[in-house]
Amino acid sequence: MLGQPMLTHDRVWSAIDALAVRHGMSPSGLAKRAGLDPTTFNRSKRVGGDGRPRWPSTESIAKVLDATGEDLASFFSLGRPAQDAPPVQRPAVPLLGLAQAGAGGFFDEGGFPVGTGWDAIAFPSGEGEMIFALEVSGESMLPAYRDGDVLIVSRTAAVRRDDRVVVRTTDGEVMVKILHRQTLKTVELHSLNPDHPPRSVPTRQIDWMARILWASQ
Repeated sequence: MLGQPMLTHDRVWSAIDALAVRHGMSPSGLAKRAGLDPTTFNRSKRVGGDGRPRWPSTESIAKVLDATGEDLASFFSLGRPAQDAPPVQRPAVPLLGLAQAGAGGFFDEGGFPVGTGWDAIAFPSGEGEMIFALEVSGESMLPAYRDGDVLIVSRTAAVRRDDRVVVRTTDGEVMVKILHRQTLKTVELHSLNPDHPPRSVPTRQIDWMARILWASQ
């Protein structure tokens, strides 16, 4: 079947990307949810070292279908473009692992994405809106967010009391919190997990704060 026009190399990989988007995940999040190595569906894995196309294994496809509850017919339809319409360009936003966000080189002085270490995820954004995606790793944010969940955050959206936010401090600490109160001198943050106490951070130690617009659940 892989030799049929409907299942070209590009269309199979497009179907995997579309399946991830349908379920609110990045390709690496989809791989994790299916019990695969997180890099299984990375773009670097789609072409071999000799430049020849590399196909995903039938086992990996079977596992993601089982993990998402999709069937083979719906998977094939995701990779098949409409016959009478030009291909649709999906809007994309930069994607970075939440654990990486504390490292240098990924954000400029204003807290906006820079550098080449970013991946991308399909997600619509308004004109002039600066949003990016952060992928949760590990279990430290349970029960609010699970490993592989993607947080869509905005650096331009107004932040108000009780908003869920991602905060990066000047020493590189990255936190997902609830904004409780903000003054000229301090930012008071409450934890998503009630077992963790609130934190008060001096404003001068806040590198940037971004509002969480959406999260895959």
